[in-house]
Parts: sequence; C-alpha cells; structure tokens
Amino acid sequence: MTSIGEALVAQLVERGVDTVFGIPGVHTIELYRGLAASGIQHVTPRHEQGAGFMADGYARVSGKPGVAFVITGPGLANTLTAMGQARADSIPMLVVSGVNTLPSLGKGLGHLHELPDQRAMAQTVALLSERVERAEDLTPALDRAFRPFQSGRPGPTHIEIPLDVAGTKYSAEPARAAQTGGDATDPNLISRAVELLAGAKSPVILAGGGARRAGAQICALAEKLDAPVVQTVNARGLMFDHPLGVPASPSLQAVRALIEAADVVLALGSELGQTDYDMYATGTMAVMQSLIRVDLCADQLARHPAALSIVADASDIAAAINDGLGEHASDANGAARAANARRDAFEEIGPEMRALCEVLEAMREAVPQAIMVGDSLYPIYAGNLYYDHDRPGGWFNAATGFGALGFGIPAAIGAALADPSAPVIAIAGDGGAQFSLPELMCAVDEKLPITFVIWNNFGYQEIATSMQAVEVTVLGCDPTPPDFEYVARSCGMPFWCIGPDPEEVAETLKASQSHAAPRLIEIRAPNQSHSS
Repeated sequence: MTSIGEALVAQLVERGVDTVFGIPGVHTIELYRGLAASGIQHVTPRHEQGAGFMADGYARVSGKPGVAFVITGPGLANTLTAMGQARADSIPMLVVSGVNTLPSLGKGLGHLHELPDQRAMAQTVALLSERVERAEDLTPALDRAFRPFQSGRPGPTHIEIPLDVAGTKYSAEPARAAQTGGDATDPNLISRAVELLAGAKSPVILAGGGARRAGAQICALAEKLDAPVVQTVNARGLMFDHPLGVPASPSLQAVRALIEAADVVLALGSELGQTDYDMYATGTMAVMQSLIRVDLCADQLARHPAALSIVADASDIAAAINDGLGEHASDANGAARAANARRDAFEEIGPEMRALCEVLEAMREAVPQAIMVGDSLYPIYAGNLYYDHDRPGGWFNAATGFGALGFGIPAAIGAALADPSAPVIAIAGDGGAQFSLPELMCAVDEKLPITFVIWNNFGYQEIATSMQAVEVTVLGCDPTPPDFEYVARSCGMPFWCIGPDPEEVAETLKASQSHAAPRLIEIRAPNQSHSS
C-alpha cells in the first residue's frame, strides 16, 4: 500500500526535486517513509531556520525550488524567517510541514506543537498555504504550490499534511493538472518598447534579481543600444568587467545622476525596492524619464508608474527587443557614461567602504568564479554599494529585502549542494554567525568544501554606529563572540586567523582551497569603540 506521505515524495521526484532539507520529528515521520528509496538527497540542518536558508541558497544557484520538510508548530514557526527572506527576494521555496490531527485543529486542546491556525501563520509570508485532507487533495495541492515557480513571480509556498492523514492509503489517480502557459506578450508592447529605445539618445538599463539569468540577452541588447547597465545586488555578475557595466547601487548619487540623465530607462526584473534604490531611506529615488518596466508580476508593475509596463520574463523581452531593433546601431556614449558613473560611485562610498571592496576583490581574484554568499555585515554592505563579481548569480546575501541575520552560513550550504563544481565562500560577521554556527556541522556531514569567512569586529558595529549617530547610548551591541579557533577545532575544520589586509586574505584563501573539507577563516577587523 502506498501512503499519502509516500505519494508526496514520489510526486516531488516527478517534479524534479532532488534535495530536501529537513529535521524529522514525530509529526513528519510518515513523510519520510518513502524518502530513503526515492533518490532524493536528504540534508539535516541543525535548526529549521537553517533548513529554510539552505533551501533558499539551493534555489538561487540551481534555479529549481528549494524544498524543506519541517514539523508542525515550532518547526514551521522557525522556518518563517527564511520564508520571509525568500518572499522578499522572489526565491522559489516549498515548505512541507506536518500539522495536528484533523479533528483537533482549531480546538485549543493542548496537543503537542499545537497552534491556533498554522496555515494563517504560514500565509503571512507564503504566497499560498495548502492543506491535504484527503488523497485526492495531494496532486492539486502540489500543482498549486508549484505554479508560482513556473510562471509569475516566485516565492515560498507551504503545504501541510495532518498527522492522521499522512500515513493513510493513497488511492487517488496521480493525474497532473494541465499546465497552462502564460499569456503571450502583446507584440504591440514590444514594438512600442523598440520604438522608444531606438529613438533614445542616452538610454540606461536597470537589471534586477529577476534578470540574473538573462546575462547574454542583456549584454547583447546593451551593446546594441550603447546603454550602461546598472546592476542591483541580486544581478551582480551579469556584466563582469564590461565597459557598459555599472556594478554599483542605484542609491548612490553618482548612479542616480546617470539614471536621471537618461532619456529612456529600461528596468528588467527589478522591483525598484528601497533596499536597492533608496538604502539611505531618504524617501526619494532617481527620477526616470520614459521608464519601460518588465517584470513577471503584474502587481509589482502596478506599484510604480511607467511609460510602458510589460508582464513577461526579462530574458525573453530583452531578446525580443534586440530582435526588433534589427541592425540598429547606437552611439550613445555608453562606455564613457558608465565609466564616469563607476569612478564617481567608487569615490562616493568613502575610504572605509573602498578598503572593504578591495578585500572582496582580493577574494574574487584568489578564488575565481566562486559563489559568494553573505550575511549582513560591513564587507557585504560595501560590496552591495560597489562590487563587480565574476559569476552571474554568484553574489547574493541577506542584507537587502527582508534582511535576515544568520543567512550566510546555511545558504552557502544550499548553494554548495546545488552546484558541487563551484567554489563557495560564506561571509558572515561574528554577530550574525552566532545565529547559525551549529550549521557548520551540516557542512561537515555533507563533506562540502566551503570556505567559511568570519569577519570578527567583536560586536554589532553597524548598529552601534547608528545609535551613536542619533546620540543614543550604545547598548546590547557587544555580545562576546566565541573563540572561533576552538569552534573550528570542535567541527574538525582547518582554521586560519588573519587580518583584513587584502594580500593576506588572498594568500590565505588560496591556501585554504587545497583542503577538500569545510574550512574556517577568521578575519580580525579593527574594533571601533562603542562608547558614546
């Protein structure tokens, strides 16, 4: 007899799932019945939040949805932070949880892991939450949960299976719902975009996270238009070392000036969100003339006025516009405009951030084509302001969007599992690392050769600085970090402790790559006084 739990696993395999992150518990045992024989790799994090962050990192690198199995109640609640980060960054993630028995739901009877309304809790961050109450519910629930991954703007979805349902007989027909393609883009919209761009004298392209897999199409279009390409955080790497590339935050005045001087702006896969376009919270962003917006989400397009809005995939529209332009050749002084913006932006970020960018560049040169996964910390802030990565989709972090601490270490594990051939570097601060240090042992279990870099400035330096800036007595910003050498030893990892000198960082990173196991590098950064 096949149970509903076994049928769930089989249907996940049909949908291309090859990895599940989860911590088994009494409320998910039946979901595990068919997992061992399914061919799906099971990865055990040390905390359900880690499971969610691992699923996130896996999805960003693989392009497939990350999947997590968690127990009801605290298990799902622990995963909500990771789901919030995935929602903010449009990352496809499926969380499958248990839930208490059907007759007990909503009764407040004091059952183990009971919540008043678990689905309502999940729906605060999930695109949708489904419950499987009968065998015939399973396939439609999975179809609905996977639909946002196939069309429209992705994000986290949730399915719960009650304790008294997961082990029951599965007798329903496993027929899949018909997959319907999205509506074809109106050719008149493409023609209008071509017309606007063909007549542009100083066009600029904005590339967001929704365009991170459209590098070839965007590069070809930019070269035809002679248009600088401003890359938000999640689009870095699209135009590495290209004369038209501007790997700098559109929050910087130098980049805003470039955008405001454009007579046509083409925004591809960018939500124009605050953490990219107004990270200093001024309440303003660059004024854009003749804005053409392309995004998978109609609701997102409606949030900002534009001369032209197109609901479509960024790569498809970039290619279609390029085709529509035909032999069009532009001389819009793009390389010079991009070079001026890069120069002025790098000067604008100031000497401290420039020094941190040099450390990041040393890492990139030491380990080419690495996937760099970051938490929220000063070097990552610096890189988000100005840093050009050498791998599309290879620079991502939790310092934008939802801004969850503890992301870097587990997300790097997910990334390494998604692409075992790629070197992976996780960058976390001493404060943020303490949110997820136990996940280091997951990397050890999985034998993942990740380089974990801990930037240790002995506290929450950014928060302390912000408190000082408004004359608030600094409090709670100096949690004592552990001795990271002994952390590494307890995990059986090679360890190095160095300073922030770029040459020393590069030499140590190169030396660490000879180890086939996870390794930990502590960078001791100058500790600023927290007194006010």
